[in-house]
Amino acid sequence: MGAFVPPASPSGESRTGRPAAAPRVKDAALTIPRGVAQVDFQSNYWTGLIFVIALFAGGWQFGVFGLLGTVTATLTAHLLGVTWDRVSMGLEGFNGTLIGIGLVLYLGASWMTAALVVGGAVAGGVLTAALNTVLKPYDLPTFTAPFCVVTTVVVIGAPAFERVWAGHPDTPPPSAADPGTALSWHEFWQGWFSGIGQVFFQDEWYVGLIFLAGLAVASRLVAATALAASLIGLLVGWWFGAQAADLGAGLYGYNAVLTGIALTGTFVALSRAGAAYAAVGAATAAGLTAGLTVLFDAVGGHTLTWPFVLVTWVFLAAVPIFSRIRRAA
Repeated sequence: MGAFVPPASPSGESRTGRPAAAPRVKDAALTIPRGVAQVDFQSNYWTGLIFVIALFAGGWQFGVFGLLGTVTATLTAHLLGVTWDRVSMGLEGFNGTLIGIGLVLYLGASWMTAALVVGGAVAGGVLTAALNTVLKPYDLPTFTAPFCVVTTVVVIGAPAFERVWAGHPDTPPPSAADPGTALSWHEFWQGWFSGIGQVFFQDEWYVGLIFLAGLAVASRLVAATALAASLIGLLVGWWFGAQAADLGAGLYGYNAVLTGIALTGTFVALSRAGAAYAAVGAATAAGLTAGLTVLFDAVGGHTLTWPFVLVTWVFLAAVPIFSRIRRAA
């Protein structure tokens, strides 16, 4: 994991009162894969490296722009004096990862998009700090809310700017070309793995399988949780009659995956009641996906990870009231 570096305070001093030592080159370099891994709440840099491989397997642009966002967000946090313990664990990089991937997905690969990724990652870093301040009294993490806010604002506003919107890719849901609710076995098993890949907006099942391998390197429990949560999201969508092509692309699985991982040992203590609580949360996130998709379609936005953020905030805020559910230490 690299040598420990005393975390710096915003004033540039370590917790011992001495000036904070500059991070070693190896430690600094490892913040980048850790930032990518933190999209799924993991700090293992091997997991992050496997995730980067998965992104490039999905398309060179996702790997390049995802890394651009991660590096920019991490550097922004470090230069503004965020404590090194947060920066080194990748906690300041993951929203930048998703901003990079999201903007290249919806705006296309161009120099203009690259500039927007840099600006968006800087703004995401500031928003992360602001949300940390606001949410700290309630013991709630920021999750991917900074990514959701920045990407939503940029994508909704993009059509007003010719140089931004020119050449943007058409990104309709799979069901636009293949409507119907009859779910085939082929769509079922592909959707199961794609639900894991869609956390990074990748719809190919084999890319999802690479992400699953990365999770297994960090924790077999997390990998199993991701599989279970993706299945829950898939079944909820099927039960309510969602479009089969969208289910096969994993569109009902990824918010369930993030919610399931967050509520299974990450922020909620492991127990039978906690596992049931996480399953309900994953199902709720999948159900909310449809409603938010319709809402954002009306304004030119996208669902992103909003269902995960909103559902997990609510479920964590409710924990102190339930005697059988406890927050993780």
